[in-house]
Amino acid sequence: MQIIAMLTMLIDHIGYIFFPVDITWRVVGRIAFPIYCYALVQGYLYTSSRARYLRRLLIIAVISQIPYNLALSPGGWNVVFTLLISALVLLVLDKLPSLWLGIPVVAAVILVMEFFPLDYNAYGLLLVLIFRYTRSYGLVLAHLILNAVYLVYYGWTVQMISIVPTLFIAYAPVVWNKIEKWRIPRWAWWSFYPGHLAILAMVKILWFREWVSIEWRSLLNL
Repeated sequence: MQIIAMLTMLIDHIGYIFFPVDITWRVVGRIAFPIYCYALVQGYLYTSSRARYLRRLLIIAVISQIPYNLALSPGGWNVVFTLLISALVLLVLDKLPSLWLGIPVVAAVILVMEFFPLDYNAYGLLLVLIFRYTRSYGLVLAHLILNAVYLVYYGWTVQMISIVPTLFIAYAPVVWNKIEKWRIPRWAWWSFYPGHLAILAMVKILWFREWVSIEWRSLLNL
């Protein structure tokens, strides 16, 4: 699971930066985010200390911000902030006497997340809530509806591919359990996001600097 999430995210970001016209990279990349949302829920539920878990998310979000801005989005907030906010919402919901009382909380956070330039915006929170509170057929249906809503309102056509890992989680638990056993060291899992962004940011700077240099030399020769 971790390996698939990291590889598909890396493919997505390489395509976004260096091959923006080729949509194939982005299609493969849609597999990553649902796995990260699922992993967040599992980590939140089974961590020995939720305070430390949230603190790690905050640290990774802060460390990742500058590489994220340099590599992907100059004015946006990286996806770990989206996951951190989603985990905080889960914490609040768990403390309420009734899940129904959490509806105003979720609605307020959705508005905030749609206002600020967070990666995936409120979609991330809603997908985390789907993985937390739905199962089997309900899980797939809820994810499909969420994708359909964002398709209609935001034109997220490629995002429809994100249903693939959810189908495995819901309908092929034996296969998914085997996939989950492909684990890597914890430090590699936690450090991959900021690490790969830092490397891509450096490559992007060097790549486009060289490209601009070639363009200028070509113009001067003319």
